[in-house]
Amino acid sequence: MREPVLVPRLRPFTSTIFAEMTALAVRTEAVNLGQGFPDTDGPAGMLEAANKALYGGANQYPPGPGRPELRAAVARHRSRYGFDYDPDTEVFITAGATEAIAAALLALVEPGDEVIVIEPYYDSYAAAVAMSGATRRVVSLAEDEGGRFALDVEGLRAAVTPRVRAILLNSPHNPTGTVFTRAELAAVAKLCVEHDLIAITDEVYEHLVYDDADHLPLASFPGMAERTVSVSSAGKTFNCTGWKIGWVCSTPELVAAVRATKQFMTFVSGGPLQPAVAHALDHELGWVAGLRSSLAAKRDRLSAGLTEAGFDVRPSAGTYFVCADVRPLGFADAGELAWQLPERVGVAAVPVKVFTDHPDQWQHLLRFAFCKRDEVLDEAITRLRKLT
Repeated sequence: MREPVLVPRLRPFTSTIFAEMTALAVRTEAVNLGQGFPDTDGPAGMLEAANKALYGGANQYPPGPGRPELRAAVARHRSRYGFDYDPDTEVFITAGATEAIAAALLALVEPGDEVIVIEPYYDSYAAAVAMSGATRRVVSLAEDEGGRFALDVEGLRAAVTPRVRAILLNSPHNPTGTVFTRAELAAVAKLCVEHDLIAITDEVYEHLVYDDADHLPLASFPGMAERTVSVSSAGKTFNCTGWKIGWVCSTPELVAAVRATKQFMTFVSGGPLQPAVAHALDHELGWVAGLRSSLAAKRDRLSAGLTEAGFDVRPSAGTYFVCADVRPLGFADAGELAWQLPERVGVAAVPVKVFTDHPDQWQHLLRFAFCKRDEVLDEAITRLRKLT
């Protein structure tokens, strides 16, 4: 009798790429600009608040919805956008934004449903949609004449079928660094209202927008408050990506659905870190303003260096990332160059095509992270100049 063959529902994705690229970067002593986490800590007041909570006995399970002081701080923070969330029923704390998104999809879509995802997409989205039993429908961003990655509104409209239940939107957008405009978001809102769609918005880079860009929560558009699950976290805002403290804001009904799923995932997490994040939301946004200015300067620093090295750099209005076209250097495939870079010049980056369902359309782009110390960026630029 033949043994049954077990086929995993989830194929290895970019997590494999990141692991292999990190191993290669370590082996070659490369400057790793492939991974999007900062190499400096967050505000001292937040760290002291965590220390105080850790030694003050906050080391057991926090309440299931999250500690009340953090839920209240999140509600106050969201009021900057004009929202008035009830911290007891409309705010819910999660183990980072990645869990919040997965829990929302597991709670709100069913097998046979379809979820629209904007391509390139953050790597966990494909996995979360697959775990929910739904099918993803991908709409690609389009490069405009200035090199900006713009939302293809007509493509988005064409992607809506009777089976589409939800749209997953990431702005500021990882991996491209684009920030959706008011007109683009209004078009998304109109489609959601017309077709009775749920929107799940990944807003983890909400404070990391540069130049004249603004973060505009989709839930603030007409008809969207009752159909949007807004997700954010402390990691990118306060340089504490390892803390994994995120949150969901929505209606009581949608929050209750997400909570029903999340409680069987991690149950709770980050007990002594939650009071520290509450402190940061209430008292450290001045520090965040300084971080934003610093990151804008780092973006400019790396973009100029990449241009000098021969890349064609795309504009970035937010996040930690810039994308660069490798074709001026004589390469047709950025993935090929990405695997060569650590050994050739000692720098690691990630090909954008690994974040897509249509790699041929995106194979000319590499993603570089600029959320590093200036001396690290300068060393990477010096090494990259050896390519020309």
